[in-house]
Amino acid sequence: MSNTTPITELLAQLGGGDSAAMQALIPAVYQELKALAQSRIAAERGGHTLSATALVHEAYLRMVGSELPPLNDRHHFMAVAAIAMRRVLVDHARSVNRDKRGGGLQREPLSEVGAELDADPGELLELDAALTRLAERDALMAQVVEMRWFAGMSVEDCAAALDQSPRTIARRWVQARAWLLKELRSDPGE
Repeated sequence: MSNTTPITELLAQLGGGDSAAMQALIPAVYQELKALAQSRIAAERGGHTLSATALVHEAYLRMVGSELPPLNDRHHFMAVAAIAMRRVLVDHARSVNRDKRGGGLQREPLSEVGAELDADPGELLELDAALTRLAERDALMAQVVEMRWFAGMSVEDCAAALDQSPRTIARRWVQARAWLLKELRSDPGE
């Protein structure tokens, strides 16, 4: 039996209204979530005040405290976890930016989408705003970015979670990165 089967069963129980299933699900995927969180924290600026453990726990609390969509499998669960982690990181960046800069944001475009965010939380806020605009234009491309960037999911995992072909996901990933790079490099007044 693969290690995905118990997770899929727990997700089915969760979808069936079994609230205890979430309590059993988290230990089953905790190490994977923590590795994901560690990679996201490592990609942030140096001296980040949010630990990987705190990121996992905060994302979990947000997932438990919200109405979750039906989750089909581990890939789908990780995609939802990626969205929760994105929201935690963005809220944390807003808090840090508000505290350090009196709430005023300075635009500092990423040199490359997917590069380390080593300057300040303003870059993550810019990425979040750009992703929101991208979602209005093309929801699939925005989902691909969330899964690849925030969850570190492979093209194949994204394809499975989104019920798309890997070729479609790879193409959307390239398009999304190009769109975001252009968007993040443009002047705020444009």
